[in-house]
Amino acid sequence: MQNGKREPFNYQPVDLAPLGCDAAAIGSDFKRYLSYRLGRSRGCAPIYIYEALASVVRDRLTSDWRHTWALHWRPGVRRVQYMSLEFLIGRALGNHLLNMGIEGETAQAMLDFSYKLEEVVQDEVDAGLGNGGLGRLAACFMDSCATLALPVMGYGLRYEYGMFRQFIENGFQKEAADLWLKNGNPWEVERIEYSQTVQFGGYTEQYRDEHGQKRTRWVSSNDVVAIPFDMPISGYRNHIVNTLRLWKATASDEFNLEEFNAGSYTDAVQAKNEAEDITMVLYPNDSSENGKELRLRQQYFLVSASLKDSLRISARHGDFNLEQFAHENLFQMNDTHPAIAVAELMRILVDEYHVLWDDAWRVTTQCMAYTNHTLLPEALEKWSVSLFERLLPRLLEIIYEINSHFLNKVLMKWPGDMERVKRMSIIEEGPERYVRMASLAIVGSCSVNGVAALHSRLLREGLFHDFYQLWPEKFNNKTNGVTPRRWVAHANPAMSALISEHIGDGWVADLSQISQLKPFAGKQHTQFHARWRAVKLANKQHLAALVKAECGVDFDPEALFDVQVKRLHEYKRQLLNVLHVVALYLRIKRGHLDHHVNRCVLIGGKAAPGYYMAKRIIKFINNVAGVVNNDPDIDGRLKVAFLPNYRVSSMEIIAPATDLSEQISTAGKEASGTGNMKFMMNGAITIGTYDGANIEIFEAVGRDNFFLFGLHAEQVDALRCEYRPGEYVEQDAELRDVLDLIRSGHFSLNEPGIFEPVLDAVLSPSDPWMVLADFRSYVDAQQQVAQAWADQERWTEMSILNTACSGFFSSDRTIQEYNRDIWKLEPVA
Repeated sequence: MQNGKREPFNYQPVDLAPLGCDAAAIGSDFKRYLSYRLGRSRGCAPIYIYEALASVVRDRLTSDWRHTWALHWRPGVRRVQYMSLEFLIGRALGNHLLNMGIEGETAQAMLDFSYKLEEVVQDEVDAGLGNGGLGRLAACFMDSCATLALPVMGYGLRYEYGMFRQFIENGFQKEAADLWLKNGNPWEVERIEYSQTVQFGGYTEQYRDEHGQKRTRWVSSNDVVAIPFDMPISGYRNHIVNTLRLWKATASDEFNLEEFNAGSYTDAVQAKNEAEDITMVLYPNDSSENGKELRLRQQYFLVSASLKDSLRISARHGDFNLEQFAHENLFQMNDTHPAIAVAELMRILVDEYHVLWDDAWRVTTQCMAYTNHTLLPEALEKWSVSLFERLLPRLLEIIYEINSHFLNKVLMKWPGDMERVKRMSIIEEGPERYVRMASLAIVGSCSVNGVAALHSRLLREGLFHDFYQLWPEKFNNKTNGVTPRRWVAHANPAMSALISEHIGDGWVADLSQISQLKPFAGKQHTQFHARWRAVKLANKQHLAALVKAECGVDFDPEALFDVQVKRLHEYKRQLLNVLHVVALYLRIKRGHLDHHVNRCVLIGGKAAPGYYMAKRIIKFINNVAGVVNNDPDIDGRLKVAFLPNYRVSSMEIIAPATDLSEQISTAGKEASGTGNMKFMMNGAITIGTYDGANIEIFEAVGRDNFFLFGLHAEQVDALRCEYRPGEYVEQDAELRDVLDLIRSGHFSLNEPGIFEPVLDAVLSPSDPWMVLADFRSYVDAQQQVAQAWADQERWTEMSILNTACSGFFSSDRTIQEYNRDIWKLEPVA
């Protein structure tokens, strides 16, 4: 500091010469890491082989990583900070090797030491940084940003234990800690010099600054230190390595020495334990008040540390400049979890930088953008005012101020319309008052986007209609996508090689080129079709081995692999899938085998620990599987398995092996879905409702290559007031038989009545998911599936066309649209 001013910051990276990437250089460094750093030799535990190789690869990323960092932080470069509570990045080693183009050299180096690269890659633990689609989407986006050379930095939390490890006991889901960091993480770099302090609790007070201006400060708070850990995100063969910065929470003091000396050992470390709880476990169970508080602490911790870090970087060249900050930064909020960023940026600018309110608000609304991921009103987070007041008192005052200004704007637009004011207010009035986080995000953002065409339309016409009428220019759609590097090139190397042999390998970086595959779907290309089926069969053999190892169930690779893997939720309707399984079971038992095809049904996904019905559905799936798989009358014609602990590395085996992709949510409830895209890219055919991104998939491949069924969103809404599920039962003998068999206890002989809550739910007129309304249409569509599968030439044609039509669903395309319409970034050289 000179004269109270920051010294100019001029980041000059050490000029690191790239390390050798031939097999000899990789092998030499591997031996050095294994022997000298880890003190191990050949024949040691596999985890050390993996750790040594990961360190070798990370070293080869470092020169590009440092140069990319220097390019991003040049004066005038506009950047995006992508804030998300989840980044489900999975395993990193294989992905980096693919992106760097050194898979062959690394495989040879490992072979020289008598190790198989594919086995070493399997020894990496999935990073426990996400739960489901939201986190995996964030990971795909980070991959695309690096591949497109866009200056984007991810901000998240470094969860010590991840969400949870799921295992099945007597058919029930059980949860255990996900100890993903127990052996360390060779990909992360601790940046303790960039630590930030985050406040909780305390109170606010008024004072006058040196110029006599009235100010507010937040005092007597309980402070927590945020320590950043950086992970590299490599682009595809372009020498760009972006950064994912994850925050770890720790206490400002290790322990209270006075209490320790007095013998109060537990009290002495209480503050440390409470601080570290913030990043201990991903998304705590919020069914209790303590769970709610911890979740809000997580969200504010992420936001406060990330914003302070960005402001620190913006001032690296001297004094903080508000207009420069506004020009250089945009914060993309991935769902409502980071929505408190709107209020926190206002607090920092007004309280700490003494920016005038109107100027601070102009900059905040210029810098924030919000992505919504749900159509379920109950999934839009809201926090009680009392919790806010106790945990984040200054933030609540800021939100009140924001809301006051906003409601004045509403009344200017619609004078006297108090009902509209009530609907739009950031504060929900009632016996207990709440802060509506989605409303805060919309009010404080320059852009609000949905993640599929239908989803965005329903947001405009329904959930956010009032806001759309006020600010139509804010609303836009960005249909999700997934990265073809991870989900095809890495996960399905045999199919990727076959495609590249015929159309070149440009599709890996530009998936629009995959359309060149369409001519090969023609039946005249018999040799290509045969090789396509051979690749699929080999992939199915790999999945069958996984199912056998984890479920103890034998899947026949020649059978139709019918797969539904995703988070367990009633709106995703795993229950509808199982009702069809029971219908098939009854048909086989009764000898009704016309048009029957052998089928292996795989279901997987985690239920939130406090979600009773989802956990009961898992039990139902497992009980049905137990009966079907052990009934001699079925004789292998139908197999069912529930795959425990569904995760990214599992999906890398599942997606390439799937024949039929189940995307059967209640229409109007699934925002987008991304599993549907992964399956499509790998040649699976979708059976699905007209919902989320299913619609765009249907439009891309055409009616003949998609099994569409069920009510549309508008029909669901129209039916809601007069829904009578009993009528569907009366009119459909097969449905009646299915429900009667379940009620008879056939799948719960030693557990009478255990599935009554499931039956009661589907038979209730208030069932929001309308399972029985779509049963007949779904079963009929499954008959079409069976007929199509019986004609293997036709099925192969459909499979190839699904892959060939998947170009639109690349996350590269999604990110290009974000950048064109919202971010306005220039790719770095």
